[in-house]
Amino acid sequence: MRKILMMAVLVLLTLQGVGAHIGGECLLDSGKKKLVAQEDTTKKTTPYEKLLKEGGSECEGMFTVRHIKDDWYFEVPDSLLERLLLVVTRFKAVPQGFKMISGEEVNRSVVYWEQHNDKTLFLREYVQSQFARPGDKIAEALKQSTVNPVIGKFDVIGRNPETQAQLINVSKFLLGDNKTCGFTSSDRSILGIGSLVQDRTFMDTIKTYPINVEVTTLRTYNITSGKLPAAATGSVTVKLNTSMVMLPKEPMQPRLADERVGFFQNPVTEFSDDQQVTVRGSIIQRYRLEPKDPERYRRGQLTEPKRPIVYYIDPATPKKWIPYLKAGVKDWNVAFEAAGFKNAIIAKEWPDDPTMSLDDARYSVLRYLPSENENAYGPRIVDPRSGEIMESHICWYHNVMNLLKKWYMVQCGPLDKRAQTMNFDDELMGTLIQFVSSHEVGHTLGLRHNMAASSATPVEKLRDKAWVEANGHTVSIMDYARFNYVAQPEDKISGKGLFPRIGDYDKWAIKWGYQYRPEFKDPFKEKAALRAEVTKKLQNDRRMLFIGDEGKGADPRSQSEDLGDNNMKANEYGIKNLKRVMENIMTWTAQPDGHYDDLNTIYKSVRAQHLKYTMHVQRNLGGRYTNNLPGMKPHDYLPRSVQKEAIEWFGRNLFEAPLWLYPDKVVSCTGVKPMDEIRDRQNSLVTLLLAPGMMYNIYSSSLCGSEPYPLDEYLNDVFTAIWKPLNTSNELENNLRRQLQRSYLTFIGRMMNPESKDIANANATFSRSDILLFVETHFDKVEEYVKRQLAVCKEGDLNYRHYAALLRDIKKTKEAYYGKNTDISASTEGF
Repeated sequence: MRKILMMAVLVLLTLQGVGAHIGGECLLDSGKKKLVAQEDTTKKTTPYEKLLKEGGSECEGMFTVRHIKDDWYFEVPDSLLERLLLVVTRFKAVPQGFKMISGEEVNRSVVYWEQHNDKTLFLREYVQSQFARPGDKIAEALKQSTVNPVIGKFDVIGRNPETQAQLINVSKFLLGDNKTCGFTSSDRSILGIGSLVQDRTFMDTIKTYPINVEVTTLRTYNITSGKLPAAATGSVTVKLNTSMVMLPKEPMQPRLADERVGFFQNPVTEFSDDQQVTVRGSIIQRYRLEPKDPERYRRGQLTEPKRPIVYYIDPATPKKWIPYLKAGVKDWNVAFEAAGFKNAIIAKEWPDDPTMSLDDARYSVLRYLPSENENAYGPRIVDPRSGEIMESHICWYHNVMNLLKKWYMVQCGPLDKRAQTMNFDDELMGTLIQFVSSHEVGHTLGLRHNMAASSATPVEKLRDKAWVEANGHTVSIMDYARFNYVAQPEDKISGKGLFPRIGDYDKWAIKWGYQYRPEFKDPFKEKAALRAEVTKKLQNDRRMLFIGDEGKGADPRSQSEDLGDNNMKANEYGIKNLKRVMENIMTWTAQPDGHYDDLNTIYKSVRAQHLKYTMHVQRNLGGRYTNNLPGMKPHDYLPRSVQKEAIEWFGRNLFEAPLWLYPDKVVSCTGVKPMDEIRDRQNSLVTLLLAPGMMYNIYSSSLCGSEPYPLDEYLNDVFTAIWKPLNTSNELENNLRRQLQRSYLTFIGRMMNPESKDIANANATFSRSDILLFVETHFDKVEEYVKRQLAVCKEGDLNYRHYAALLRDIKKTKEAYYGKNTDISASTEGF
């Protein structure tokens, strides 16, 4: 009977215009009828009661949300004061051609309500990164001396007489262009938009749940960039969704970072009564995983977590790709098993549930975005107190499939017949999608790129069918190792040895980051124990090397898209496969309409791959190794043998013009200019090899490296790779060699006779290190070579005139250089 009465009341309230709970959600909009309040003449009307007499609609949740006339109100309970709220704003709808896509993040922050006085609530942003151990005296000092910024001030209209929650007007804040709910000035500059147009900015909906509120707004901005699709109208309209989610009252115990294991981190500074100096460190980002059965876990038996990690697949995803995207998520279970958990990570299709929203920050979702961008990425939303990952929205651009097709055809076309066409079958494309899905999920689990992972595999193992199919071509899917381009057709290696997979490093890193260690109540004691475990692991297995430079440092082992422990050997094999692609490129890209769009696409990718191989080898000159492995020097310069091998590789694969890359038929169909492109690439490399900075690195490392590479030997090796007789039967190759030799002399001449202030300043530094003395000697060597070649040439022919012109240039350079030095010597004789 009571249930029937309650339903009757619910119906009555709905008819009167009061929002009702349905499945934990309340949808408020301006179309609801007003609530008609009854007059109370027995007592004085409070401001709270007076406002409610205006009618409107309400919904209870984390906040009671009210919509009265044109304004929106929150009732903030005292239990939420000082409680941290995660705020995430994402695009919900954008114009076509906009720089961002629906589902992508606009901004994030952590905020909390603070009672300023009886009449005012502050909204502060939590930006604390300094911590003190509870109970220490300095903890109180830190608390008193630091303050978080106030980002909003709200007048308290009154308290709900039943709940005592404080009623505030949030319209101006939620519809404002602040950092929390809108764009920063930097955001607007990047997006090409200007100020917010207030009279064309509206509240769309508010949904409230027990631990979160979802606010959707429609915003119009003036345009500052003429490149936007709506530029002619002078404005652009976007729809944003802002999620406000309650963070755990008790944060997860943080795990302090170890620089030898590649996790994303939140930097922190620790204060302690026992310190003589503050300690700077980091906490890693990870999901909270705790075993359902701690005793079973303690015995070393696989245990399901209390709360598994769940990723939902965007319902807009094409059906045929959903199984592969889900497989990319579930691939990580093998790594979590190394940490003691089974079924730790789950992929689900988005349910048909009107109470759920893709924009809700409580759910991790793989968003499928209709974008022409060839990319995907996996961000994380993190509790700053503990590093706990609260959720992730992986952004998957539709056109990433085109990128995968180009990569795989160019790198593995000769190895996999399925890749010898522009239309991959669903199984092959699905497998490619699965690999990228696994990589992006790895980021959302907290793992950084490990660009050094592929260097742990010996090059010849990449051609060993049994070995590579059993172990994979890299120890980490978090490397940009792409595919096994070293394998040759005669090796008959299957897809198991060509595709990346969850590797030994990934399993070890997940174990380190996610293993449940209840015996440690103090994260600092836990850190000491875990560091000892990492040291022992690295002593026994040096394949676990992690270099945290994202492939952009001086260590050639840490590079993007390279393979194996020797770039020169690996990329020699890679070029063999590129030659095979070029032999078949017309057939593989043939279009029934006789056009060459596909040919242009793949041909551009082949040339880009050749350039990548060159750049991989470049990193083996003048650099140094960065070691964090036990018992090794933290830094050591590259040995002479490796650097000599790199220069020899250049001599074979670039200074000897790669004409195979430019067959006449392909060039005629694509319009590429071979001479210009080869010349530009050769000149760029000569610029690098003879750059003052490169020579300085070679020279300085030769004075302290464990296997030095003397500068004079380096210059002689570069000379040998470039200065070859002009006697080939291919006149195009002779032409390119002449241009290359002229460029060589030009760069040496600039070293001796700087042409700009910057080069002059650099030259002054290098002259103090004896580099110019080596350059002088080397210049004499070039002069002698040119004289010998001139002597054997037929007077008047093209090569004779070439060498004669070089001698004239050498004479001018020497006159300018030695004449200048003579003047300087004379001017200082009197001192």
